[in-house]
Amino acid sequence: METALTRLTGVRHPVVQTGMGWVAGPRLVSATANAGALGILASATMTLGQLRAAVREVRSRTDAPFGVNLRADAADAGDRVRILIEEGVRVASFALAPSRELIGELKEAGVIVMPTVGARRHAEKVAGWGADAVLVQGAEGGGHTGEVATTVLLPQVVDAVDIPVVAAGGFFDGRGLVAALAYGAAGVAMGTRFLLTSDSTVPEAVKARYLAATVRDVTVTRAVDGLPHRMLRTELVEALERSGRVRGALQAVRRAAGYRRLSGTSRRRMLQDGLALRHGKDLTWSQVLLAANTPMLLKASMVDGRTDLGVMASGQVAGVIDDLPSCAELVERIMKEAEDTLRRLTASR
Repeated sequence: METALTRLTGVRHPVVQTGMGWVAGPRLVSATANAGALGILASATMTLGQLRAAVREVRSRTDAPFGVNLRADAADAGDRVRILIEEGVRVASFALAPSRELIGELKEAGVIVMPTVGARRHAEKVAGWGADAVLVQGAEGGGHTGEVATTVLLPQVVDAVDIPVVAAGGFFDGRGLVAALAYGAAGVAMGTRFLLTSDSTVPEAVKARYLAATVRDVTVTRAVDGLPHRMLRTELVEALERSGRVRGALQAVRRAAGYRRLSGTSRRRMLQDGLALRHGKDLTWSQVLLAANTPMLLKASMVDGRTDLGVMASGQVAGVIDDLPSCAELVERIMKEAEDTLRRLTASR
């Protein structure tokens, strides 16, 4: 199935695996790429050395195109961009809109730039700055999310920009791909669906927790870092929502100290990261600490398997997923479902 996305990136299928922190590592990304979709390596939790090593590991596992997700507001974003350029990465994706300068540097080196946005005006801005494509996530998506459903946001963005649009938030099968294409998208991006594959390195007990979830078990909370965050309702989430400001601050300090020991991150860097999220938002200091500490909370679940101590970012689709296919099986299934759906629609005309 050829679309503007497949022509732009060189992948076989118009499907993207998103750059999920602690989840989208070399194994998942290379398995996705080998399946013919676009795998995106999550780099925000990596040091510069780890990023270069991870890119080289993916390259050793696949000859197919893949991408790397970057934090546009990271202090070392420029250094990370240069690693992508030096290592010949095909696609750079961003969780936040990158600066005009970063876009220019990547494009000059031949790297495709695909920021993620949650509003029409943001898509218009990055398109005006030269982005090659845009990934638009509706409220159904996992992690930090907005309030507008994909079915309302997607057509707005498609009508507003002249670059390929990739739809995210609420997609998990071939029917969704066809629906996105009908809205004018060039493909779909999925996080939770790829997290729940046999190629994902997330602990099996954690996957079981996702598979057992119903749609009602996926919630949006501001208790973690003050921003709307879609995740599974866990013990920690409930504790944070019950905590007052003082108790929440104490929990944040304790967990921030644990993350500093684990990651080697300085107090100054943690506060800088937290303040970057606080900019323009009414966050308490405990929320600033939790914002800086969010990677630790994700790692506790996604790597260590401690669902009682961590958070579990999740799209609403977790409530309708009940199996763990390989990436190859998943992508093949999605494309067959899409072809069958298109055939039925054509036959009914």
